[in-house]
Amino acid sequence: MPRFKIPRKLENPPKVKGFKPYGIAGEITNDESVILYFEEYEAIRLCDYEMYNHVQASAIMNVSRPTFTRIYALARMKIAKALTEGKKIEIEGGKVYFDSEWYHCNSCDCYFNHPHKTEMVNSCPLCGSREIVQYSSMNKPLSIPENTCTCPKCGFTIPHRRGIACNQEVCPTCNTRMVRSRYKWNNI
Repeated sequence: MPRFKIPRKLENPPKVKGFKPYGIAGEITNDESVILYFEEYEAIRLCDYEMYNHVQASAIMNVSRPTFTRIYALARMKIAKALTEGKKIEIEGGKVYFDSEWYHCNSCDCYFNHPHKTEMVNSCPLCGSREIVQYSSMNKPLSIPENTCTCPKCGFTIPHRRGIACNQEVCPTCNTRMVRSRYKWNNI
């Protein structure tokens, strides 16, 4: 019996649904398609476009490094087959979940995510305030240890205390509620 497959994390869905060859010699029409799963697309994007190594990319996708390497190798084989045989590439399926956008409310100082990418965020779901900003974790350092609480405004970190939620801790430098660090790898 196969093992349970852990869902792979994707930052965003692909911008296109696939690719089609054109200019096939001899008017041979090949209606077959190569199915590239979302996790395979994400592996190609992380390694070949974003230039992460396999350790960093596996941490981003929330899978082990050997699993990531298998996903990446399978994606490259499928793309090579489609290019060589003149087949369409369709990007769909797989066991994945998308990392949604996060927002910060300046009124009640809460953080919330937005799972529906097609709808606009107009107000805080907790207090109803319109003073919200999109929280970007991309400009935060990636070398923060996993078990720390971090200030989202100034970046001050303290060790996480077991049994106490990070949002109950207050930053001693700027008096802001702390958030749990999400990064486990170094940006090398």
